[in-house]
Amino acid sequence: MGIVEILLLVLLLVAATVVLVVWRRLRLLRQGGIDVAVRFGSDKGGRWHIGVGRYRGDEFTWFRALGLRSGPDQVFNRVDLEIDSRREPTGPETYMVPSGSTVLCCQSADGDFELAMPPGALTGFLSWLESTPPGRSVPWAS
Repeated sequence: MGIVEILLLVLLLVAATVVLVVWRRLRLLRQGGIDVAVRFGSDKGGRWHIGVGRYRGDEFTWFRALGLRSGPDQVFNRVDLEIDSRREPTGPETYMVPSGSTVLCCQSADGDFELAMPPGALTGFLSWLESTPPGRSVPWAS
């Protein structure tokens, strides 16, 4: 096998990976997903991770946009989730989060994190968060 064939094979593998990642993201969005960026407590001042969020009962599941993992990368349980504050993205953050996003500073049993989502997704997220079944308290205020 010559160098040209090896380069073509590598190029084909890269193209197949890109197609797979794009297909996965579109599939998640079409199944009720929303664009959400996440920054975990250990990354404060660090980088945002772009992905797709989905509601699954009492769980908000988050899938990394550029990941090949079949399951969610993070699962947030509604009962353990608390919003501490909300803010607008600052300077460089504006380019790393979905357009028009609001940043929610949150806490859960797993630690502190931030979610950034556009207005429509934010409305849905807040509605989901406060729609706990009767008898449960809502552990947040924003």
